[in-house]
Amino acid sequence: QVQVVESGGGLVQAGGSLRLSCAASGRTLSSYAVGWFRQASGMEREFVSAIRWSSGSTFYADSVKGRFTISRDNGKNTVYLQMNSLIPEDTAVYYCAAGSSFGSVYRASTYVYWGQGTQVTVSS
Repeated sequence: QVQVVESGGGLVQAGGSLRLSCAASGRTLSSYAVGWFRQASGMEREFVSAIRWSSGSTFYADSVKGRFTISRDNGKNTVYLQMNSLIPEDTAVYYCAAGSSFGSVYRASTYVYWGQGTQVTVSS
């Protein structure tokens, strides 16, 4: 079993930055992929970014490419999502999830372990 807990959400003005953290416990993430998804009010959950832990390969949705950066800290078993140049359309609940490193990192169904989510609100 893996437990993941997100933190770092909050209210920020457009153009600002936030860093989300996803701390895992129970197992090391060395054989997992870790993804970030978001869900705005009334919308479907959508893929944001992911990292395959063992290779360090990273993946981004087109809407965040160039603004968001995903990274990992092996020693802390933690994944970070650095979000820069935030826009109001980034407002959502952001979820961290861990799943098989062999599945499609873009699909929510790949991920087995999900956090409770952290709210990100970007004001205009």
